[in-house]
Amino acid sequence: MKSFPVFLVLLLGFYRVHACDICGCFMGITPYDNQSSVALMHRYRAFNGYQQLGQQPRFFPTGARPFFPRHLNHDDNYRHAHNGDPHDYEVFRVVELRAKYFLAKKLEINIFVPYAMNTSYANGRELTQSGLGDVTVFAGYHLLRNIETAGVQSRLIVGGGAKLPTGDFRRRNVNGRRYPTLTQPGTGTTDGFVYLNYIGSYRNVGLSLNTSYRQATRNAFQESTAPSTSSFVNLFYRLPLQADWQVYPSAQFFYERTKGETLEGRLTGEHAMNNALLGPGLDVYYKNVSLNASAQFPVYTAATDHPASAGRLVLAVGYSFKQTKYLF
Repeated sequence: MKSFPVFLVLLLGFYRVHACDICGCFMGITPYDNQSSVALMHRYRAFNGYQQLGQQPRFFPTGARPFFPRHLNHDDNYRHAHNGDPHDYEVFRVVELRAKYFLAKKLEINIFVPYAMNTSYANGRELTQSGLGDVTVFAGYHLLRNIETAGVQSRLIVGGGAKLPTGDFRRRNVNGRRYPTLTQPGTGTTDGFVYLNYIGSYRNVGLSLNTSYRQATRNAFQESTAPSTSSFVNLFYRLPLQADWQVYPSAQFFYERTKGETLEGRLTGEHAMNNALLGPGLDVYYKNVSLNASAQFPVYTAATDHPASAGRLVLAVGYSFKQTKYLF
């Protein structure tokens, strides 16, 4: 099959409860054109250090675990307060099952089923909450599909969908006090989003540009997030290897912006985000099996009174089917 390196970077919601790593999440540069697939992904996102106090963020804060927490659900008499302790951190981990199916040659549907593991550590106390997160369903249409020509090749994808309120957002401690919104596995909101993805390549060099816009409803507690935007740029190179192997090193840039949480439609001033991250990626394919890895680190973070963005790590394994027939 004649193909060129393409990928679909999904720029979904922007809720710091567990979805910051969904925004612009890098799934890999797949060489399989119009192939349905399944993947298992692990995402890690860390926030640490108070920028206004001159503290430097650490990608792996002391005590934080990048893959799985010490306890899936644990409350060490936690109190949500930011007093400038340099050991404070917020870590969001997601193990996610992803599936993509092409209904037609230019029309794909996707579903993401996440399991969230959120940890907040403040003033020497730790809180971890885990469980099924918010399921995301969306469709993408390939407006431009110029991949059979030699030299310059390109693709333009537009799409949209929704993040559904399947995760628990009502958890409380033994005293009946609801846990902070950040640590809940779910948001309780239905988030609609649209995205656009353009991919172009010339011989072994390629570039992908992505942008998205999201808007959320309110949950039962009248909480929500302000409309958000995010953009992703990926520069990749295909190493010339034998037929069964394909390797793509890449450089990735990600920008995220939101005015933060709202309560009853009014901004609270909490968890506004204006971050830019940059880092390397590597995608390895052997026949229909893929291994994807990327790490991104902050190059710009707007000052807030919360722990600053320290970076993110994404690891994934996937399998693409040799799809030759479509429903439509």
